[in-house]
Amino acid sequence: MIAIAVGAAALILVLSVFNGFQGLVKSMYGDFYPDLRVMARTGKYMTLDSGQIRKLHTIHEIRGFSLVIGEQALLYNGEYQGTVILKGVDSNYAHVVNIAGHIEENGYYGLGSKLSPLLVLGGGVASSIGADANSTIPLVVYLPNRNASNKTNIQDALNSYQIKEVGIFRIQEGFDNKYAFTNLDFLRYMVELPANYYTEIAIAIKPGTDLFKVQKKIQQQLGNLFKVETRFQQNQSLFTVMEMEKWVIYIILSIILVIAAFNMVGALTMLVLEKRKDIAILKALGASQRVVQKIFLTEGFLLGGLGGLIGMFIAFVICLLQDKLHLLKLEGGSFVVDYYPVKMHVLDFLLVGITVFIVALLAAWVPARKAATKHFSLKS
Repeated sequence: MIAIAVGAAALILVLSVFNGFQGLVKSMYGDFYPDLRVMARTGKYMTLDSGQIRKLHTIHEIRGFSLVIGEQALLYNGEYQGTVILKGVDSNYAHVVNIAGHIEENGYYGLGSKLSPLLVLGGGVASSIGADANSTIPLVVYLPNRNASNKTNIQDALNSYQIKEVGIFRIQEGFDNKYAFTNLDFLRYMVELPANYYTEIAIAIKPGTDLFKVQKKIQQQLGNLFKVETRFQQNQSLFTVMEMEKWVIYIILSIILVIAAFNMVGALTMLVLEKRKDIAILKALGASQRVVQKIFLTEGFLLGGLGGLIGMFIAFVICLLQDKLHLLKLEGGSFVVDYYPVKMHVLDFLLVGITVFIVALLAAWVPARKAATKHFSLKS
């Protein structure tokens, strides 16, 4: 029973920690990626007319959307330089994603205007080029000139402009080292794009709305020239790997639980040997093989069930204490949180309960079958 309890508790604890880390990662990615993203099905740019934009306004599940142009850029700061993905966004972008909530204290979220642009940098980008939100010296941004006649000449191939950095965000290393933001009109002007050209539409939906239904509705409204992706599809490889890791750990711990159940096999086998005279008496009184087998199966389920319930209760208490008191800390101090996050799911408890039931059935079956089929004598 103790072996089953320890195995069940370990399963619940590990699954809850994985849930906690998954929730943490999803919240970080949710602050950077929109609920839905519309992009061209082929090519980099898509064209949107006023009619298509009006169609988005008619979908009442949409809380807000922002038009975006993204372009590879070079930032230059004296002797330091670095490449970034520069996103030009409109004023609605701050209401669609939560970049503004991750700006360092010495700066602010500001995009500026077409002729007076401002820049919000990722923390990793800022560190690599020595940028400072309080600096009075502007950076120089270089962007590709789409209409350059001689692209082998760097002066013709690139457009440059001085831009003031006003904020540095820190969300997650993958974003901090890669992205920067400015206003949409400035970026359009720099890369000389027509007025109706965009690279994506970032969409936020209302709370409690079915994400996949809205995705389908937007796809129907805009047509097959566009692809509509959920936040999970935008990061499909990451979330798939995280889910696989969780199930691999579940399988490994389930195997450990099966190994622990060999204690139950041994205990029930010894019980059968100790009770062989009692079994002989029961059979002499008319008990069928099925009745004898049921007795020992019930014993196995009792051991497994009590062990599983005790283990799940212990895991519940530990998870509750960790969630409230943060007892177990993460080493290093460079993480988003300084403790192991936990999140309990009812389905995990149900899954572990079913696993314990199956393990108990398998562990009790052999001794119970032996007790039912083997002939025991009172003289033995």
